Amino acid sequence: MTAAISGLDIQGAMLAAKAQVPATPPHGAIDTAMAKKVAGQFEASFIGEFMGQMFEGIPTDGPFGGGEGEEMFRSLLTDEYGKQIEASGGFGLSDAITRQLLQMQEARVPANPS
Repeated sequence: MTAAISGLDIQGAMLAAKAQVPATPPHGAIDTAMAKKVAGQFEASFIGEFMGQMFEGIPTDGPFGGGEGEEMFRSLLTDEYGKQIEASGGFGLSDAITRQLLQMQEARVPANPS
């Protein structure tokens, strides 16, 4: 066993990785930034799937070819399209999703008994 994969080095790497993990808000706290981020990711994913359905019927062979390579990587392309469309304003889903996520978080926050 080399020093690079010994148990001590793995433990050190795990500790270093844990130190880089952002702290989570306390139970019941409302995290607006995280709700916006997750809503944006969901909208980008939705748009990517939506575009995937649009491109499904388009053949990949043509004047420039494409074939199996294009078929294989088309889903990656539509995912990136979804991310770019969401970053430039999207369909407006992320705002509605953010509101719903925040409402759900607020409903779980217990009232302060003091």
